[in-house]
Amino acid sequence: MIGVFDSGMGGLTAIKQIVSMMPNEDIVYFGDTGRVPYGTRSKDTIIKYACQDVRFLLSKKVDAILIACGTVSANALTVLRQTFDVPIYGVVEAAAEKACEFTRNGKVGIIGTNATVKSNAYVEHIKRIRGDIKTVSTPCPLFVPLVENGFTDPDDQIAYLTAEKYLADIKKFGADTVILGCTHYPIIAPVISKVLPGVELINTGAESAVRLFKEIGAKGGEGRVEYYVSDDVDSFKAAASTFLEMPVGDNVFKVDIEKY
Repeated sequence: MIGVFDSGMGGLTAIKQIVSMMPNEDIVYFGDTGRVPYGTRSKDTIIKYACQDVRFLLSKKVDAILIACGTVSANALTVLRQTFDVPIYGVVEAAAEKACEFTRNGKVGIIGTNATVKSNAYVEHIKRIRGDIKTVSTPCPLFVPLVENGFTDPDDQIAYLTAEKYLADIKKFGADTVILGCTHYPIIAPVISKVLPGVELINTGAESAVRLFKEIGAKGGEGRVEYYVSDDVDSFKAAASTFLEMPVGDNVFKVDIEKY
């Protein structure tokens, strides 16, 4: 059984990929919808929340955990691996490798939450792989609330003008590849592509799911996916179909994450 968590619903982009590759795998997903976003929190708070999230998933007897959250992966992965005796995977390494593989002009843009960009995690991983690549990083803090509230249409002026402002430096820089350093961002990718036409967008959730599959393989099960949230269940159900492109059914439950 695989455990997956995110600060909200962005991690569902990873769930979608896992289900497509491992349809018989049992999965437990936790979305911390009551405390989203993590990207504006301090590193200490991010680590605290992440430890609670992991403890909850371990209570469900998962065999491995995917942190489908760019902020946690960039700020807390090392601590989590040192603290818990279970394989834990993040989204940074796989996305950095894919960006290095895709770029043709050696210019990579990185967008993420404030905490992710501040951590410099993506830049450091890229430099380890290819020291010749130049990068530019831009925080896009409003993208998460835009996605969580359904402002994802490229013709929506609120979404487009926000993206145009955030992505101006990346456009000027001339990056041919951009890492979507938050798992919410693939949902707003059509807007990003409208501002940055022809630029390759790296889906961190999908890439991390592919790496997870390569490293642990399919363990088999009944193909059951259970969803847990820390806030309103009905709101999650209504929005989750946008991420998954399929209904989540009745397998959504509320949990008091502060107990963990």
